[in-house]
Amino acid sequence: MVSPALLGLDTATVEVEVDLRGGMPGFTVVGLPDAAVKEARERVRCGIINQAFTLPARRIVANLAPADLRKAGPQYDLPVALTILAASGQMRPGVLAGTGAVGELALDGMLRPVRGALVRAEHAARRGWRQLVVPQANAAEASLVPGVRVLGARSLRHAVEVLEDRAAPVEVPADAARLLDGVLPEGHGDLDEVRGQGDARRAIEIAAAAGHSLLMIGPPGGGKTMLARRLPGIMPCLAIDEAIAITRVHSVAGLLPAGQALVTRRPFRAPHHTISAAGLVGGGRLPRPGEITLAHLGVLFLDEVCAFPPAALDALRQPLEEGCIEIARARGSARFPAEPLLVCAGNPCPCGHAGDHRRACTCAPAAAEAYRARISGPIADRIDLRVDLPRLDPEEMLGDHAVGEDTASVRVRVEAARGRQGGRGQRVPNARLTPEAGRAAAGLDRGGTAMLGTAIDRLGLTARGCDRVIRVARTVADLNGSTWVRAPHLAEALRFRSSGSVA
Repeated sequence: MVSPALLGLDTATVEVEVDLRGGMPGFTVVGLPDAAVKEARERVRCGIINQAFTLPARRIVANLAPADLRKAGPQYDLPVALTILAASGQMRPGVLAGTGAVGELALDGMLRPVRGALVRAEHAARRGWRQLVVPQANAAEASLVPGVRVLGARSLRHAVEVLEDRAAPVEVPADAARLLDGVLPEGHGDLDEVRGQGDARRAIEIAAAAGHSLLMIGPPGGGKTMLARRLPGIMPCLAIDEAIAITRVHSVAGLLPAGQALVTRRPFRAPHHTISAAGLVGGGRLPRPGEITLAHLGVLFLDEVCAFPPAALDALRQPLEEGCIEIARARGSARFPAEPLLVCAGNPCPCGHAGDHRRACTCAPAAAEAYRARISGPIADRIDLRVDLPRLDPEEMLGDHAVGEDTASVRVRVEAARGRQGGRGQRVPNARLTPEAGRAAAGLDRGGTAMLGTAIDRLGLTARGCDRVIRVARTVADLNGSTWVRAPHLAEALRFRSSGSVA
């Protein structure tokens, strides 16, 4: 029998073999198992007996091949138990041919869900397996994958009866298009609840329209967190391939609720500023996805960004540039996707009142400079949009004129801009274009080229910064319905590049 093993978001085929021979009764699992796999002996033993089967009074050796691949987790309980039953003649011969299985056994023989059912079902379909047995709680998720028959089982005995066609599997057909139909993006509140801050509202609209990273700097209470938490609501609805990509990550991480087949809204992750570099980008003895991967195709919000460990922020360099993260450890390596919309928010100094016209800053100049320096130059250079959020005046906080557009109205423009990007044949949003593709999409005229050259001298733009300005200008043009990037679009992109008190 075979079982799909998880290696990050990748998979491998594990063959489960069982040998029954005379001698002192015993049960051994070999094949480089971890502690959870070794403990499967007791779970399998109890599960077989409590499901009214007979545990052979012989020496049982279960081998998980290949022997040089480390096996982790309890997902091998079900295939080991089924193979023992087949080897001891308690199942009809041949029913396990072309069949994969995955599942954790409770002591009473009931099946508990496992991580990564979607990824395992994709592996089964690629390898041409006839069918895959999964716990009932994983059936809906696994059935999203075409090309393999998914058999949901409640218990070990139910799995045997299903394989022998003596009982019907748990039928939970799942269709991604149907699950996504009518699901609108959802933020934490509506955008019309944010008072004033016109520049910041425009910045998050540009960010949502093409996935541009954003840095908001201002005194406490200016609306930075409110704006960030409403950003998912103005982002486009999930496409089917995006929803499956997000579901794949959350399932492997064990964050997909039992019985839920598909993630239907973009993730919003807001880790605390005490997080480690491994927690932010991923790690562990057996590599697990970090926050930047859990926010894939959603929003990664770093509040109080200057309080994050500099090492953790610097670990974001590769994924921000390449859209993926490579994790290498002694026990294995993994490659995880990492394409979130990065939103950073922070104060201009430790007390938060530098540049505030109503409250004086109490920080020593050296302390304020050291605080801002926690965002290194290479990280700041990778942030597309920077905006200052000043303290609101009483008129803005209390007057009706300060109320802006609601989330639904802004989302219409954002989706239209995304549509224009797709209309040019782009398979990725503007923020993910290569430098060459970004310049070709912009089509700068002589005036725009001259303006950009002047900005390079005055603002000290790097080559990377110049390319990011062009991509932001392309997004501004998309929002304005323009085919080509012209001087006003470029001027707005440069204005957001030169703002921000930390950089």
